[in-house]
Amino acid sequence: QVQLVESGGGLVQAGDSLRLSCAASGLTISDVNMAWFRQPPGKEREFLATIARYGTTAYYADSVLGRFTISTDNAKNTVYLQMNNVAPEDTGVYYCASAAHLFASTFRQPSRYEYWGQGTQLSVAS
Repeated sequence: QVQLVESGGGLVQAGDSLRLSCAASGLTISDVNMAWFRQPPGKEREFLATIARYGTTAYYADSVLGRFTISTDNAKNTVYLQMNNVAPEDTGVYYCASAAHLFASTFRQPSRYEYWGQGTQLSVAS
């Protein structure tokens, strides 16, 4: 049984840095594509970043490029999202997800991911 468990959210101030974690079980993260999405209040889930199997390549949404970094620790079977200089518009529920197969045209689509965590809430105060 695959489980993805996010942690690290909370209430922070604009300009702060923090790191979200996603601990995986039931799958090996180096064998799949891992991603982070978020869902702002009242909005649809949106793609943030993905890292290809074996950690070879990462892609980012324009809104977080240069501020957020996705990484993996294969020994811990955990995916991270380092978030720097957060802003109030970064508020939302953050989810990690896994996909066995992705293509350049589809990695931003939530429907392409098979497994999801329960999410962790991040609130950024101005």
